[in-house]
Order: sequence, then C-alpha cells, then structure tokens
Amino acid sequence: MKRSLVAALVGIAFVPFAAQAQKHHSSSSPSSVKPVQFGIAGGAALPTSDLSNGANTGFNVTGTLAVNQSLIPLGIRVDAAYNRFGLKQGASGDIHFASVTGNLVYQLPSASVTPYAIGGAGWYNAAMNLTGVGSGSDNHFGWNVGGGIKMPLSGFDTFVEARYNQVQGNGGSLKFIPITFGVMF
Repeated sequence: MKRSLVAALVGIAFVPFAAQAQKHHSSSSPSSVKPVQFGIAGGAALPTSDLSNGANTGFNVTGTLAVNQSLIPLGIRVDAAYNRFGLKQGASGDIHFASVTGNLVYQLPSASVTPYAIGGAGWYNAAMNLTGVGSGSDNHFGWNVGGGIKMPLSGFDTFVEARYNQVQGNGGSLKFIPITFGVMF
C-alpha cells in the first residue's frame, strides 16, 4: 500500500513537468503544427574546389516537400533543385545541376527562431553547354549537408540555409554551396 501511494504521489508530482515540456516543444516548433509543408527557395550558388576553377557564382532554385513529426525534432524533406553556373575565362555557356534528394532535418528546440541541421543524398544530373560546341549531361549520385534557421511568420515559415553539395563523378567530384532563402506553406 505504501509503495502504491508513493508511486501515485511521484506520478502526480511529475505530470505538470511533463505537460510543461510538451507545451514547450509544441510552441517551440511552429512547423510541428503542420505535418506536411510545401516550399520554394532561391538564392546564390557558390562553386567550390575544382568547379570554382571553371565556373562563376551562379543561382539556385528549389522546390521542397517536408514531413514534420509532432513529438520529435526529426523530419524528412524531399528537395528538387536546379543550380546553374556561368563559365569563366571568356567561354560562353554554363554548367548546371538538376537534383532530387531525400534529406533528414533535425530542428533544435527554440521559442521563435529555430536552427536546424539538414543532410541527405540523391540523384544529380550534371550538364554542360558550350556555345558553338554542343552540350552533354550525365547522371550521378550526390550528397549534401548543411544548416539553416527557420522563422515563423503569420501562416507560413521562412528559412535561410546553406548546404554543401558533392556530386560524385567518374574519377572525381564537383562541389558547390547554395545559399538560399525560402518560404514553407
């Protein structure tokens, strides 16, 4: 009988703490209210490593579908992206990457601005167009890792993020970093 009474008192004592923790988690993660979100993003794309030797800073356009968990800070995001870079040294043409990636997103609990880490892998189509010469493309595996900050607004979320992308190729890899601003609905 004493053990049952002690267990009941301990349980009653911890209910307010558990309720407060649940309230804090749900208020700290605005997207947890929306289990599915669609979004668009755009910004600059910075070539790095060997890609920076022949390409200028370019641009990025991304469409995204996010699935958010209500009780844990881990979500899933599928991104379709297009990154395009102009060529350096008087060459006329461009290098561009179309990709579809699956990513895990880990959100750090916060009251208003939510920092997050993102990473994943997927399909990248690498293509090059040279004016007067022709074009070519090839499909490759690639991966990305990065982070961002999500900010809730009335009815939607905005975010700023940067991700390091590496596209594996035959005998090497191409690397770039898109820095984007986006909106999630």
